[in-house]
Amino acid sequence: MLREEIERRLSHRFGDDAPLDPVVCSDVWRLNDESISTRPTISIGGPGVNALSAFLGDKLASVFVVEDQLLIQADLEWNDLSVCVWGMDHERTIAAVQSFVDRYLDAFLDASIAKLDDEL
Repeated sequence: MLREEIERRLSHRFGDDAPLDPVVCSDVWRLNDESISTRPTISIGGPGVNALSAFLGDKLASVFVVEDQLLIQADLEWNDLSVCVWGMDHERTIAAVQSFVDRYLDAFLDASIAKLDDEL
């Protein structure tokens, strides 16, 4: 759902010339592949089920919390383009992803595109 929403927003803004192409990969792949380790990342799932979220958990601030329900962690200055999004169960994780989309996705995409422009 998140990948499709990112593609929809990028297509709306850039048509067929979107500067980013979202890729879904496993936590272990992201942690162990140097070529993607610096790319903007949204990690979905809590630290108990997602090694990337466990790795990032103490490095990112909690920016949106519903106590005992869900959590979004990010650097809202977007210097670090890694985000963790998770809930206490499957349904709450879906709610956390929707909260991220509603509150932070546009800013995350803007910062990701700006980083890409800086690299070029």
